[in-house]
Parts: sequence; C-alpha cells; structure tokens
Amino acid sequence: MALVLKTTKFVESQIDTFLDVVSDSALLFQLGVEDYLLGRTAQFEERLNLIRENEKKADDLRVAIERYLYERTLIPENRGDVLAILENTDEVVDNIKDSLMQFSIEMPTIPQDLNDLWLQTTRASTAAVEQLIFAVRSFFRDLGAVNNYIHKVYFFEREADHIGEKLRRQIFSLDIDLALKSQLRWFAIHIEQISDYAQAVCDRLSIYTIKRQL
Repeated sequence: MALVLKTTKFVESQIDTFLDVVSDSALLFQLGVEDYLLGRTAQFEERLNLIRENEKKADDLRVAIERYLYERTLIPENRGDVLAILENTDEVVDNIKDSLMQFSIEMPTIPQDLNDLWLQTTRASTAAVEQLIFAVRSFFRDLGAVNNYIHKVYFFEREADHIGEKLRRQIFSLDIDLALKSQLRWFAIHIEQISDYAQAVCDRLSIYTIKRQL
C-alpha cells in the first residue's frame, strides 16, 4: 500500500496487519453474540478466545510500531497523530473483548423475543467498527476519502443507538424479574457502546485529517 505519510515498508505492513486484527475482532464479536443467542456455547467461547488472542496481537503490533517510529524518528511531524490513532483504535479491540467476556462471566438469560433487536444492535455496532477501519486506512492511503467513511461511522453509531433504545424498551416491557431486566439493559448498553468507541476514534481522526490538509 502506498501510504500518504512517509514510512518504511515495515511500518506499512505492521499498520495494515494491525487494522486487519481490529477488523477480524469486530467480525468475531458479531459472530460471538449470534452464537450466544443461539445457544452455541462452545462456539461462543472459541470466538472469545480468538478475540483474546487478537487483543494481544493488536497490543504487540501497536507497541512494535510505536517503538519503531520513535527509534527511527520517522515522520516526526505526524508521529504523534499516528500513535494516537493506533492507541485509540486499539482500545476498540479492548472494549470488544471486555463486552464479550462479560457474557462468558455472567451468562445472562436472554429471552428469544429479544434476539432480533439484539442482533440488529450488534450488527450496527460492528458496521461502525468496520467503517472506522476503512477511515483509518484512508488516513494513510487516500486522505480525501476519510470523511466519507467517518460519515458512515456516525450513521451506524446513530443506528445502534436507535435500535438499542428499542431493545431496552422491549426488555422492560417483558414480564420478567426486574433484576434480569437491569442485567439485560447493562448488556444492551455495552453492545451499543462498541459503536460509541468507534465514533470517538473518528472524532479525533477528523481533527488529524484537517491538520494534514492544512
């Protein structure tokens, strides 16, 4: 890939691999939620373990890139922005892992009536992360395309909030114990928040993009 910023082939390759790991984690998150809702417990745990491995890979890649940029003093005028983008994007993987891990710890009982809205919320949040990856790639490859992908992240974040509100309303309309309602609301909110984390990265990415265009 031809990065807009002047880096070495090593950095180009490492950044690409890092973004692949984040993208894979988002897709595994969506599949993991689907597995959980359909009662595929063993498969769900496999997805979670893969995300755990990806979290470590993302951390290792980020640290390797940061060390290389500092040691080789590459792109000093943009280095801080690049490091912040990587750190913020890495946090998305951390939150994906934490959200799915809580399912494994608490094993909430989710009524089947909620499955459709639960999946819709999950897919919207996952789509926000996928568009974030496109936005970050574009920051390095094609600066003019960044805002297009950022717009899509914002769209899916709003969609996740909209569907998530429906999900929470349906949770509290069910004839189930209040403690279970509260637990399910907590999980629903954390599913939504994956898209919030993607949006937060884009908020900063848009500023870095403006700086690069000046």
